[in-house]
Amino acid sequence: MPSRKDPDASANVPSFYGAELRFKRELAGLTLEQLAEGSFRGVPFLSQIERGERRIPLDLARHVDMKLSTDGFFERRCEDARRARQSGHAEYFADVAEMERHAETIEEWAPMLVPGLLQTAAYARAIVRAAMPRASDEEVEKKVNARMGRAELFDSQDAPKFWAILDESLICRPALPDEQMAELLDHIAEVVHTTRSILQIVPETAVAHPFMMGMTKFMTFADAPPVVYAESLHSGQLIDYPALVKQYRESYDLLRAVALPPETSLAMVEAAAEDYRNGKPRD
Repeated sequence: MPSRKDPDASANVPSFYGAELRFKRELAGLTLEQLAEGSFRGVPFLSQIERGERRIPLDLARHVDMKLSTDGFFERRCEDARRARQSGHAEYFADVAEMERHAETIEEWAPMLVPGLLQTAAYARAIVRAAMPRASDEEVEKKVNARMGRAELFDSQDAPKFWAILDESLICRPALPDEQMAELLDHIAEVVHTTRSILQIVPETAVAHPFMMGMTKFMTFADAPPVVYAESLHSGQLIDYPALVKQYRESYDLLRAVALPPETSLAMVEAAAEDYRNGKPRD
């Protein structure tokens, strides 16, 4: 049998605590299955943490501390791992950016801003600059690069299935000069085509619908319960309470019924791109 490959504990903060978790687990004489028992996480999830591939979330840190009698060690230190993975994202979004890479499905409702996974650099730059008018160019570019890097998940072999519902105002209201708006909408259409994602538009004629407030993201995983992420101007909330996730899920499903069909929605995006490219004003 080949020798086991231990993680390099010096590589980064998650690797350090992953190696420590394996050491403490084996010292206690527990298998991964035994450690996972009683948590909401599966064995593959714990194995990835031990290898330093994923950070340890707070709920699991508390569970591990209880099972291994580590006196709150992992709960206190999971914040260090989270900060090590921020890489230019807002602090409240760091967990979400990591979760996206491991999700089986990602579904978004975007009433005010184009979702980050569909943005161009020009659009991201304009949005970041508008939110942070006093930030240095270096700070802005760090956030833009982080946002652009998130879309690399579409290139992975097990890329998540993506579904986005956008308000029609996002394609009608010019957030950029016409040429860059055309580029943004072309990019959205290209992502939808190449990744076989689903896009729907909620028309402006839909005066009332089930999900009128707030940008929302749903994620499901092979080895963990589903979560909802709700974002406001300077904060975000990650929700995993099953009853509340179910309520958000029902609202999103009702929103699908209000939105236009995918084929019609994509045609609207492509037509809007052509209008911007030709300098035609949109009503």
